Amino acid sequence: MVGKNKRMCPVERAGGLDNRVRRLLQNPQKILGNYVKEGMTALDLGCGPGFFSVEMAKMVGESGIVIAADLQEGMLQKVKDKIQGTEIEKNIQLHKCKEDKIGVTENVDFILAFYMVHEVPDQKKLFEEIKSILKLNGKVLIVEPKLFHVSKQAFEETMIIAKGIGLEPVEKPKILLSRAAILEKW
Repeated sequence: MVGKNKRMCPVERAGGLDNRVRRLLQNPQKILGNYVKEGMTALDLGCGPGFFSVEMAKMVGESGIVIAADLQEGMLQKVKDKIQGTEIEKNIQLHKCKEDKIGVTENVDFILAFYMVHEVPDQKKLFEEIKSILKLNGKVLIVEPKLFHVSKQAFEETMIIAKGIGLEPVEKPKILLSRAAILEKW
């Protein structure tokens, strides 16, 4: 989902995306606890090394599924290595996105797009695809980095695009160093 003119985090720097300090600052349980529930099908879009995917898998429980989707094969390999032989391995499906398409065919209850929407050149196309796979009343959590990446105006423009597609901003969670919104499909 990322064009050649946009930058994404290289696999070599994935360690910086999954460490104790980040867990303290951006605790997955605190961020996702109100949205990810047992039995859900959840999509971690741009999952990177699985920082959120692993916690989401615990939250959806044995009857739920987390689709860990990323454009980079190396990131998906890191998730695979991390979950191999664990209890949650059967609850995480790895999915490689195409450069201009998510490509997930399952209908999902919840989508997490953490620090990745700003990397997508065609946000309208992204939100159209998100809406097509999101169940009615499903929710999307968009989180974008404040510092150096996404201005207030750019984030508001993203929200206008999402709303135009039929994803209604319903909440603005507080997430450290971030701009965030919960979108709901009506």
